[in-house]
Amino acid sequence: MRVHSSQHSDETRARGAALLALVGAVVLALGVGCARRVPEGARVETTVYMARRIRTLDEQRPEAEALAVRRGRLVAVGTKAEVLKAAGEGARVVDFGNAVVVPGLVDAHAHLAGLGRSLTVARLEEARSVEDVVRRLGEAPSTSFQGDWLIGKGWDQNGWPGKEFPGRAELDARFPNTPVYLTRVDHHAAWVNGEALRRAGITRETPDPAGGRILRDAKGEPTGVLVDNAMDLVTRVVPAPTDEQLEARLAAALERCARVGLTGVHDAGMDLRTFRKLQAWDMAGRLPVRVYAMADGQGEDRTTYLELGTYGGRMLEMKAVKFLLDGALGSRGAALHAPYSDAPEETGLLLMEPRELEARTWAFMERGYQVGIHAIGDRANTLVVDTLIRAAAGTGTQPLRHRVEHAQILRPEDIQKLGAAGLVASVQPTHATSDMGWAEARLGAERLKGAYAWKSLKEAGAVLALGSDFPIENPDVLAGLYAARTRQDAAGRPEGGWQPQERLSGEEALEGFTVGPAWASFAEERRGRLMEGMDADFTVLSVDPVSDEPRKLVDAKVVATVVDGREVYRSP
Repeated sequence: MRVHSSQHSDETRARGAALLALVGAVVLALGVGCARRVPEGARVETTVYMARRIRTLDEQRPEAEALAVRRGRLVAVGTKAEVLKAAGEGARVVDFGNAVVVPGLVDAHAHLAGLGRSLTVARLEEARSVEDVVRRLGEAPSTSFQGDWLIGKGWDQNGWPGKEFPGRAELDARFPNTPVYLTRVDHHAAWVNGEALRRAGITRETPDPAGGRILRDAKGEPTGVLVDNAMDLVTRVVPAPTDEQLEARLAAALERCARVGLTGVHDAGMDLRTFRKLQAWDMAGRLPVRVYAMADGQGEDRTTYLELGTYGGRMLEMKAVKFLLDGALGSRGAALHAPYSDAPEETGLLLMEPRELEARTWAFMERGYQVGIHAIGDRANTLVVDTLIRAAAGTGTQPLRHRVEHAQILRPEDIQKLGAAGLVASVQPTHATSDMGWAEARLGAERLKGAYAWKSLKEAGAVLALGSDFPIENPDVLAGLYAARTRQDAAGRPEGGWQPQERLSGEEALEGFTVGPAWASFAEERRGRLMEGMDADFTVLSVDPVSDEPRKLVDAKVVATVVDGREVYRSP
């Protein structure tokens, strides 16, 4: 049913009021404890934190009982007596009791704007059928609209009867006049209705764009599913979020990060508008967690980023650029050397021609950027590893620690080549536990040996930087630690773990969320470990992620998140 103009206006005002309220509430929360200038001559307070155990990841002193913080730095780490003495009289003391302190946990591959968007639009995760999706859309909150477009995210046909891609018929029946745009769980496919296709001008005559695919029925008509670059045909006509929407989404995302124990996030492909907003918040002292931003090297913003060069603020840095080379395994967009085992006519998609990838890589390296490239399939990973090695040698930038984002499916020789080159393997443990139910059907048993191969990558010499790829996965870093150690779902399946030879030890998993991201962002001298003189970034957990049984991580809680010496989250 088309909404009359007066009704539409009322709904628009209501959505705007809801967004403004959200902005106010979250920004107020972010303001608590944010950076403040200390007046000249004012006494600087020292805080001593105590806990059952402090895991420092310092080889010289791996465990401690207490640490002292002053001006955002660690001034002492050791026994309670040692730290109290170093802190001096009048120090504030915080005793976390039976909790465990670890270096600040960092998500090395995530998307803040995407997380904020996912927190405010129609949520379709774990929907069990097309009908379930349509029902959820009918109950979607008003914040799910951009203009008059209904936006949703998280559907996954692999969990539905038949596991087939959906069509537009059910959406058209429920929303004949409202354009609907729904991203798949991996963000590499979209499901839209007829009104969205009409507004985008997509017909049976529209050719597949390079690096994309318009799914069609037996008569050649678009079904409503668009894969990879074909999504751009619709997104270019979707209204951009308003300033109020963008602020609300970013504030909600940052608050969620602090709540789940993250002291930092590596944002994998940030658009210029989002970067400018966070830059302003950083200058105003309003960022609760550190953000290591990678410039979006895929869209039109890349030319501006090349002109601007890298950026270093207080809590926000941009020293890297992110490219996308292929699609995702779930939508059969991951670029493979050989056809998919369950679709012999398909080998996936390259979203960029190899020559274009090489040209962009050289351009950004010469401008001083670290280069990170998304690679899921084994063909994509071969191209990425070879391109990074060749460009780094040609531009003389080997020390820039270039990154393979996902490094998900690799041939054995490419695992060795990646490690020998000293590249960063930016991998996401929960991707393995999300995909394990159907990955073998896509790849076959032989190729699976080089899939989600964290232990093999580490043993080959790669630096592991662990993340979640939120909002594709949940930002809960405890789930990532659990998946890294067990390769099981929350219920403990499969027994012994999936491809258990690739499990990480408790300490390796912890290093992957601390030491690895610090190295990958050139911050190893300041963060990643708890040592005197380093930044006071740490996370307080109800369990020990190294020595406690992995199962305890499933029900564990974040007690506190401390960034730059400030408590940005404390559990009730």
